[in-house]
Amino acid sequence: MAPTTALPTFYWVVFGLYEPLLTSVGFMGAVIDPKTTHDQQAPWPAGGPPDEMPLATRVTILQLGHVAGLLGLLNFFVLSACRRYLFSRPDLQEKIVGALLKPLLLGDFLHIAITLWALEDSRWDVSSWGLILWITIVTGFSLMIPRITWHMGIGRYVDARDGHPGKRS
Repeated sequence: MAPTTALPTFYWVVFGLYEPLLTSVGFMGAVIDPKTTHDQQAPWPAGGPPDEMPLATRVTILQLGHVAGLLGLLNFFVLSACRRYLFSRPDLQEKIVGALLKPLLLGDFLHIAITLWALEDSRWDVSSWGLILWITIVTGFSLMIPRITWHMGIGRYVDARDGHPGKRS
């Protein structure tokens, strides 16, 4: 039997619950302890990070945390609305979910690539990576891979393949 929703439970849990949870925790971490958030973004040379964090750096960390949290909330509300109001229209679900997930997939690739590029030679010294850097890379892949499978049509309704259940042939 063909899938009847463009957002089955697995994808809903990953993009509608897991991702908003990750981004909200990231935002809260930046608010609660911006210095640790900053200091664990990349390995430090001998001597470690400075004791004081510049005000501009603190503001930037908080703003980035806010943007990440906001993206998670957008996922939650847009995907919740798709599931709630478009349950009988998987063709429209597919278009709206796809419009949300396409730029996020591009963002996944760019986020990981830019992070690794910015690390320069320390990108290869994974033993020097801090917890937050590891979390960035691992969670990036944990979101990118399901986004790729969603775009491939794996385990979900695809209008071009499955057709609208209410349409007549």
